[in-house]
Amino acid sequence: MDNLQENTSAARHKDEVPISSKVYLTIHEASLYFNIGQTKLRALTRDDRCPYVLYCGSKRLIKREQFKNYLDKQFSI
Repeated sequence: MDNLQENTSAARHKDEVPISSKVYLTIHEASLYFNIGQTKLRALTRDDRCPYVLYCGSKRLIKREQFKNYLDKQFSI
């Protein structure tokens, strides 16, 4: 049974894409990638016209490159 769990776990991890390779990041992933708190990210992405946010249903995804460019131009957030 343990061997089956290990194989299932390994298969799951094999299919995962590294955060640095993703075009769109979840709030959690963006928090890890940019070292910004999730609450702050939600505040920064609250506006519906935000150019670096993509909504997939109710799921808020951050366009990694556009958000990086936005942050590069900011003095503080």
